[in-house]
Amino acid sequence: MRHIFASFILGTATIALVICSPETRQAVAQEHPPAAGAPSGAAAVDTVAGITGKVVETMNAGSYTYVQVDDGAKKIWAAAPQFAVAVGDKVIVPDGMAMRDFYSKTLDRTFDLVSFVPSVQLVGSKPAESQAGSASSHGGSFDHPMSGHGATGPATVDLSNIKKAEGGQTVGELFSKKAALAGKDVSVRGRVVKFTPAVMGKNWLHVQDGSGSAGTNDLTVSTSATAAVGNTVLVRGKLSTDRDLGFGYKYGILIEDATVAVE
Repeated sequence: MRHIFASFILGTATIALVICSPETRQAVAQEHPPAAGAPSGAAAVDTVAGITGKVVETMNAGSYTYVQVDDGAKKIWAAAPQFAVAVGDKVIVPDGMAMRDFYSKTLDRTFDLVSFVPSVQLVGSKPAESQAGSASSHGGSFDHPMSGHGATGPATVDLSNIKKAEGGQTVGELFSKKAALAGKDVSVRGRVVKFTPAVMGKNWLHVQDGSGSAGTNDLTVSTSATAAVGNTVLVRGKLSTDRDLGFGYKYGILIEDATVAVE
């Protein structure tokens, strides 16, 4: 499925909702690729205006809650990190990034348009992102799958005894040499500290190897491969640098569509 962000990271963007370009401005959340018979791609929409109205339909899929909101003049579908809501609730949906002809495999449903937003607020209550505990440390923005924060990670992982990839780089070197390595094939070995599957049609990894320091010790990777937190992986791919995925998510480096081998 074609993503809202033209290729970049889950590079990811991002990362920080990739991202990258996973993409030049990808949808903040894509669960699954199109099913047979569904549209072959989703058309990108830069922004969709916010709305205040009543919820007329809602459902959860994966880590997201979908709501159809009616303001009396129009109805829109919006998706945000999972939160508690019921039909009849009055909510505030902020401006968001959207995808047309968005197919959710989990729901087995194609939406004409879904606006992906950081949170949906119930009128008269705290912001939904606070209710769900999904705010990240980035100024209260929601837990983007490509960010380095969130309920699923990064986990505390033993980073000892990680051998540098033959002919490759450490995570710290990727950051320190990013100007020279931009756009080039790189390889790095590390351990997975966070894994987020099926976001924007890709899986997202955060990889560390004990090198670097705060801000230069965590590598974001998008891939079709799978891995578990704690796995040692060998990552290969082209290095994207200084990726701005919008909505405050910026990455110094990102490896998109990487080949990932679990060792």
